[in-house]
Amino acid sequence: MNQPKVKYSLSNWDLVTVNPNYKTWDWKDLFCFWGVNVQSIIGFSLIASLYTIYSLNTFVVFFGTILGSILVYFFSNLIGKPSQKYGLPFSVLLRSSLGFKGAELFGLIRSIVGIFMFGVQTYFLSKIIGYLIRIVIFSVDNTLLDQEIFLIFLLGLNIVDWASFIIVIIFQTLMFSVGAQFNKKLVNYSAIIVYAGILLFFFTVLLSDVKMTANAFINILDFNNFFNSNNIAPILTVAGTIFAYFSIIIISFGDFSRHVKSEDDLKKGNLSLILNLIIFSFFTVFIVIGSDAFLNQKFEDLDRIFTNPTDIIGKFNNLQITIIALLFIVVASASTNLIANYIPSQYSLINFFPKKLTLRSASYTISAIGFLIGILWLTVLSQIGILSFVDTLGSFFGPIIGLMIADYYLIKEKTINNKDIYLADAESVYYFSNGWHIKAVYSLVIGFIFSSSTIWNINLMFLQSYAWIIGALVTLITYYLLAKK
Repeated sequence: MNQPKVKYSLSNWDLVTVNPNYKTWDWKDLFCFWGVNVQSIIGFSLIASLYTIYSLNTFVVFFGTILGSILVYFFSNLIGKPSQKYGLPFSVLLRSSLGFKGAELFGLIRSIVGIFMFGVQTYFLSKIIGYLIRIVIFSVDNTLLDQEIFLIFLLGLNIVDWASFIIVIIFQTLMFSVGAQFNKKLVNYSAIIVYAGILLFFFTVLLSDVKMTANAFINILDFNNFFNSNNIAPILTVAGTIFAYFSIIIISFGDFSRHVKSEDDLKKGNLSLILNLIIFSFFTVFIVIGSDAFLNQKFEDLDRIFTNPTDIIGKFNNLQITIIALLFIVVASASTNLIANYIPSQYSLINFFPKKLTLRSASYTISAIGFLIGILWLTVLSQIGILSFVDTLGSFFGPIIGLMIADYYLIKEKTINNKDIYLADAESVYYFSNGWHIKAVYSLVIGFIFSSSTIWNINLMFLQSYAWIIGALVTLITYYLLAKK
């Protein structure tokens, strides 16, 4: 399809306002959306670790998790409402606060982080596929994997690793580049499939020894000394950890909320995050605690609690269960990659090159760069501390959200000029200083200094869970003081 031939030089078919007839997401779709964001290996391990490893009161973790999810709900509503109302993706809405050039630059930062994480997550996803391929090869002939061809490595990957990585990158590219309506179906089916897998995993653990696993779970439910004032700090720490986990979703939430039918659906759908966390936390903790109790009877040399689902599966030593569980993990990992990394990167890249890129060409660009990142991750990128650089770029996310909230709700009083936001000349109210809103940029830099200091200043690292909120509040206050009339 050709790009629209209008004078709005920043326009693009994938960036224009969503037609109300195409706003098909309701609260049930958002339930699946938040379900997918919870259902990851990282999410599983994080929740399990909070409940089991850090020896915190069970209800301290529970209420800290609820508090963190309420914060996510609050910020998601604030970011999601303008995109839902005007049908604009995050990167386009950012033009109203930063100017079109400022939105290009800071939107590109979101793309850089998203593409990098897409490449890394694709690498780990390919390891699961590679493990499944090895199972198939071993089942056919248990001597094949000892052949010389499987012992040749390039960039730390052998032929199975390369094949699995290429399969994963091609599969994701084909699936993720179709369009918004297809993405909605992917999210919905993925959430349902993964919950079915978790339920199967739950019953596998429960039925291994019903009385023992149930008692192990009940024994960790500790309400003693919950009202102790010393629990306030742990609750806030847990809340900050949960919020930090979802922060990368919040910044680009407008890319999804633009498709939601109504503000009421948006609020109800976002509220389902809390329900998703409660459901997922129950299954996660039961699986981890029940597995630990069962495995400690079976093995005498266990010296730790396993919180990674792949480690737990491996200890059960059941090939059929392993294959089924790994397939569910593939679905969960791919759908999380779609929402957290791929879609936000698509829109931000298109916003940077609105005249040149389409959804499909942006997808190919992301996949090509992600491919390079993935194959270089093991031997190069993971060895040079590049994650600190990516985390530093991510320190802009909190300040960007603070800026957008202050600008839309406090300065512009919930009003966006849907025509001017696509103009790249002085006629636009968002032209500012040659496409840059200097006050907004200045406010972002101030917020970034505070946010990134929790990464680089050893004395402030204890605030890292709150870095996003700190940067958002500093930028919000700074921008409001500068921009108010």
